[in-house]
Amino acid sequence: MWSRATQHTLTQAELLAALAKAELLQLKWRSLNAFVTECWDQACKDVEILTSKSSVCSENNPLYGMPLAVKDNFCTQGVKTACASKMLDSFVPPYTCTVVDRLQNRGMIVVGKTSMDSFAMGSGGMDGTNLPTKNPWTWAAPQYQGKFSKESDADFRIPGGSSGGSAVAVAADIVYGALGSDTGGSVRIPAAYCGVVGLKPTTGLLSRHGLIPLVNSLDCPGIITKTVEQCTSMLNAVAGHDPLDSTTYHSRPFKPVQLHHQDSISGLKIGIPQEYLTPDTSQEVIKVWQEVADKLESAGASVERISLSHLQYSIACYSVLNYCEVASNMARFDGIEYGHRAATDESTEALYAQTRHEAFNDVVRGRIFAGNYFLLKSNYEKFYLQAAKLRRLIYQDFEKAFSAVDVLLTPVALGVAPLHSSFSRLENRAQCAQQDVFTQPSNLAGVPAISVPIKLSQHNLPISLQLITNRFNEQTLLNTALFLESMCDFPNLSHYVQCDP
Repeated sequence: MWSRATQHTLTQAELLAALAKAELLQLKWRSLNAFVTECWDQACKDVEILTSKSSVCSENNPLYGMPLAVKDNFCTQGVKTACASKMLDSFVPPYTCTVVDRLQNRGMIVVGKTSMDSFAMGSGGMDGTNLPTKNPWTWAAPQYQGKFSKESDADFRIPGGSSGGSAVAVAADIVYGALGSDTGGSVRIPAAYCGVVGLKPTTGLLSRHGLIPLVNSLDCPGIITKTVEQCTSMLNAVAGHDPLDSTTYHSRPFKPVQLHHQDSISGLKIGIPQEYLTPDTSQEVIKVWQEVADKLESAGASVERISLSHLQYSIACYSVLNYCEVASNMARFDGIEYGHRAATDESTEALYAQTRHEAFNDVVRGRIFAGNYFLLKSNYEKFYLQAAKLRRLIYQDFEKAFSAVDVLLTPVALGVAPLHSSFSRLENRAQCAQQDVFTQPSNLAGVPAISVPIKLSQHNLPISLQLITNRFNEQTLLNTALFLESMCDFPNLSHYVQCDP
C-alpha cells in the first residue's frame, strides 16, 4: 500500500487522503491492540506543516508524508511515552528522540505509539498495561476462511515481543514503517511472526538518545517495514553519529546503503552455524532453512557449515547481563523525580518500596531482584564477571566466522507464532529463553541482523529466516536480504485476511 509509484511532488490533499486511509485501516484493525496512543489529529497538522516547508522535498524521497508508528519506549515531545507501564503512565516527554526526529526531518508523519511489553521486558506482547496484542495472521488459518472479526474472542496467535505493536501496525498496512527496540530479538521476532522485515543494525550505528533504556549495552533501535527497500530508506535516514549519544560511532562516517537488484549472488560466502540446529526447532523451520540454503547455492553463493563454539552458553550469558543492567536502570524510578508516586508518607524507604510495588509488574520486579542478586559482592565475580567474559568469547566467535564467510543464515525462531493460550501458560523467563534463543547472540556481539519472511506454514503462518553480517556491513546484509526477498516473493496479508468494514 505504501510503495511510492509516483515521483511527482505529493500535494497536501494527497497526503491527507493517504492518512485518512491509514486511520480507517487502524479503525478496522483496532481490536488487534497495535496502538496505545493515536495521534491522527496531530498527524494532519504535521502534514500541513510539512507541505508548507520548502526544505523537505517529496521528489526522490520515499519517506515523504509516509505514516510512522513508534514503540512506546521512544520519547516523543508532547505525546505520552509510558513504556506500557503504570510507572510512566503520566509521563509526557519534553523532547523527541533522535531517530524519530531524523525521520520527521525526512518527512515522515508520526501517527501513534505502539503497544509493547512493560519496559520492553517480554516476548509475547502481553506483559504490559495495555491489552494483549494480536497477530493478524491468526485469521489466515483455514478455519477462519480469511475473515477477521472485531468481535472474535477465539484464541489468537501472539505477535512476539517486545515490539509486537510495531510489527502488527506494519503487517496490517496501517503504516509505512515502525520503530522498535531490539535488546535480544525484540524487533526481529515480532517481524518474523507477523511476516514483515525487521532490522537490528550494528550496535552504535543508530542513536539511543531518547530511547528509555532496558539494557544499555544491548539495546538497539530497530526498523520494521514491509520490504527491504523500505527498511533501507529508513535506515539511511536515521543512521550516523549523534552528538547527544556518545555510544554512536563517529570515527567511521555512515555511508548510505545502496541496493542493487541482482539475478545472481555469485561469490557470496554464506555460513550455516551448526549450533542453530537445535532439537526444539520445528521441522517446518528446518525444511525452509535447508531449502533457502540450497536456492542460494544454486544462485551462485558458496554455502558452508561453520561453528560458533560458545553459542550454547549465550542465552545464560544474555540473561545474567540483562538482569544486572535492568536492576541498575530501574533504580531511577523511585517516585521522587518523575513517574508514579505512592500515597504514603511513612518514610522515604517506604515510599520507594510502595511506589515500585504498585508501578512495576511481576516481570519487572523479578528481573530487578535477580539482577541485584547477581550484583551482590559475593556473587559479582561468579555471575556478572563470568557473563562479561563469555560475551567477549561470543564476540570473538562471530569475528572468526566473518573472517571465513560474508553472511550467516539462521532461523529467527523455533517455530511459527504460538497460540496465546499455550504461550501464556509459561512464566516470563521460560518465554524469553524460548523466543530469544536465535536472536540474542547478535546483540551480545553487536553485529547487524535482519529477519526476512520466506513462506507460509501449513497453517498459513509466516516462517522467516535471519541474515547476520559483521559490524558496519549493512551494505552486504541488506543486498543479500533484497535478493532473498525477491527469490521468495512472500505474500501480503491482504491476500489471506479480509477485515470487516
